[in-house]
Amino acid sequence: MRGGARCGYINPDEKTFAYIKNRLCAPQNDKWQEAVKWWSSLKSDENSIYDDVVKLNTSEIEPTVTWGITPGQSIGINQKIPSNLEIDSDSQFIAEEAYQYMGFKPGEFIKNTPIDVCFIGSCTNGRISDLRVAAEIVKCNKVANHVKAFVVPGSEKVAKEAKKEGLDKIFIDAGFQWREPGCSMCLAMNSDKLIGNQISASSSNRNFKGRQGSPKGRTLLMSPAMVAAAAISGKITDVRDLIKK
Repeated sequence: MRGGARCGYINPDEKTFAYIKNRLCAPQNDKWQEAVKWWSSLKSDENSIYDDVVKLNTSEIEPTVTWGITPGQSIGINQKIPSNLEIDSDSQFIAEEAYQYMGFKPGEFIKNTPIDVCFIGSCTNGRISDLRVAAEIVKCNKVANHVKAFVVPGSEKVAKEAKKEGLDKIFIDAGFQWREPGCSMCLAMNSDKLIGNQISASSSNRNFKGRQGSPKGRTLLMSPAMVAAAAISGKITDVRDLIKK
């Protein structure tokens, strides 16, 4: 048979099963064994033939940060903001708009950009696994004096788990505000908004113009761990520099 790589199919394995087991709505008891047997039967045959085979060494992939006004306008933490000559012709018009709106120039590094607000949360990156990773980064550290930082769990279930593990106290001790679950700054709900042309380091999934409440506010999307690193340093930082070896 031909594999389903083009649609993003990933073979089920023991790691996948361990992640699902005992979760809400997961099969239980005999039903669990039946489900595992069925899922295991879905993986590609050993002699499958694929149209394309792509191998990635994830250890070589840099943390990614957006520089523009769409999620696709992103670069590695140590890369320079691209010029129009480096962007395909169909995207050049939006790049020009992004340069003007964000105040960045082609050839500048995104690293060390000062930030004003740090937001860890959203339905995309407010999972318990996200909060655990971010908490490890901020543990025994303090949020930079000029930065407003807050954490918003992605659901009531996540908030309950985080409090049980003491993650809320880690964030609060570091200088973060701990909020109740909700959309918050992902779409500028209530008072969680940027002011003027403030720059936010955000773990949400959209960075469109005005998305976080101010018509001039600028949003840099990144992982929860990268937001945590930015909160501590007060600027866009490579989180790998803060991870203890």
